[in-house]
Amino acid sequence: MPPNGEVSSLTGNAYHGPVAFTTTHWSVVLEAQGESPAAHEALEMLCRIYWRPIYSFVRRQGLGPEAAEDITQGFFASLLEHRNLNAVRKEQGRLRSYLLGALKYFLADERRREMAIKRGKGQRLIPLEELRADERVEMDPADPVTAEMIYERRWASTLLERVLNLLKDEYRRAGNAALFDSLKELLPGDPDAPSQKDIAAQLGMTENAVRQAFYRFRQHYQSLLREEIAHTVATPGDIEDELRHLIAVVRA
Repeated sequence: MPPNGEVSSLTGNAYHGPVAFTTTHWSVVLEAQGESPAAHEALEMLCRIYWRPIYSFVRRQGLGPEAAEDITQGFFASLLEHRNLNAVRKEQGRLRSYLLGALKYFLADERRREMAIKRGKGQRLIPLEELRADERVEMDPADPVTAEMIYERRWASTLLERVLNLLKDEYRRAGNAALFDSLKELLPGDPDAPSQKDIAAQLGMTENAVRQAFYRFRQHYQSLLREEIAHTVATPGDIEDELRHLIAVVRA
């Protein structure tokens, strides 16, 4: 989870204007009620991005890693097969809330639990092998943090990491990988972070140029963050509310 200062620095606290909201992943799914090929593709993409919070919640139910992986795979297999979105009201249709509610329902039904285990074995819909060792420890059921809180934290960290990776890719495509790596070090929370003066000397830039580059770095991050959040909500009005929720979770 990013440090509190980093979250505030990157996200900002002020409203930054509307985000383009035409064909976001979650809105496509809701508009088509999951029936069109485009909706299925969008839903599968969202599942592949946000599987970590689901796995975290399942582990908190007292299941071991292997059983939790089977349940997680089975849950997503069922979700993608049935796409039962009729109960999702558009004005409340946030992907984060929908997936958590659907997972609780899935786990509560013993018959569906058996189907999940059977269906999940041998299928690799979600890249669970990407779990790092520290993530597996964090998800240990012995940890006193509630399943809901772990879900929320993992959701927030997944989204923030994805946005930072998108920004990283853009810098690298533009041939500015070294600039990205240096600007990232300026984020709050790192006591050993170099100064802007040090980075300027390292990159052969003026200190003012580094300051302006970091300003653009933060502004573009904020834009990408709101765009990514837009992919998980049903209406433009939900973006800022979801961002505030994200910040509150990280600061908790």
